[in-house]
Amino acid sequence: MGRFRYTQDGGVLTYEQRQFYEDNGYIVIKNNVSHALLDEIQDRFIKICDGVADPGFMTVMKDPSLKHKGVRGQYLINKIQDFLYDEVLFKYCSDKPVVDVIESIIGPNITGAHSMLINKPPDADPGASLHPLHQDLHYFPFRPADRIAASWTAMERVDENNGCLYVIPGSHKWELYPHTYPQGYKNRLYHGVQGLDHLPKVNVVMEKGDTVFFHPILLHGSGPNRTKGFRKAISCHYADSNCYFIDVRGTLQEHIAEEIETLAKKKGAPMKFVEIWKAKSRLVRGIPGNFQNLESHL
Repeated sequence: MGRFRYTQDGGVLTYEQRQFYEDNGYIVIKNNVSHALLDEIQDRFIKICDGVADPGFMTVMKDPSLKHKGVRGQYLINKIQDFLYDEVLFKYCSDKPVVDVIESIIGPNITGAHSMLINKPPDADPGASLHPLHQDLHYFPFRPADRIAASWTAMERVDENNGCLYVIPGSHKWELYPHTYPQGYKNRLYHGVQGLDHLPKVNVVMEKGDTVFFHPILLHGSGPNRTKGFRKAISCHYADSNCYFIDVRGTLQEHIAEEIETLAKKKGAPMKFVEIWKAKSRLVRGIPGNFQNLESHL
């Protein structure tokens, strides 16, 4: 069993599932999250979109191509993130079937580092509705990469028509590439890797409740929603609580750190890149570590 690098012994993943993750950098677990929990999460999302529920410190983002079309609520909001301290949405991040798989990948001491509910409303500009090819490690000032993993759960059927994820299998074994805004970019912070779109991709078609787990260096993206319905998914990135933090100055990640620090300052929270990540994280399982050494959290 010692030949496995990207998964842990003694977890819920079978030998075959571990081997698939080792080879490809992702694994889909069918029926991983209950429909009842996803319905509760959707209700909370809609209440936030409609202004009925207070988002608090969460970030609520609007589709830039829909802002002037007179639409509201879930027809306008395309993402809510940083909800680890929302007790309804946090139910997803701490859901046992999800966290059990994460433990099989990164180990028993687990911190939720980033959380997103991504909505693709109908009638958006395709350029605003897609997410370019990217690697999640681009956004993270903590390492090692092999002790970080994402969960991404379909809240309804997702396929090529409404903008499912696509992945480049095996790319988790590659390097972290430079990320920039694509030409004519629509969404802030939706950076992408240029020059690799010719690589063969696999569309990850999923039903409601299915979850894909993947490595932070895996190249992936999503297409636009071309339907009259929605495409909702909820996601959390987890890290081993004892991951160490790095100084990204002078690295490929310096510009994303500067951009996030500028946005935090505009929101009235002038903090350094590492401090931002620590402040919005939350222990999910196991023993506290390097993420939990701030006296106060947002």
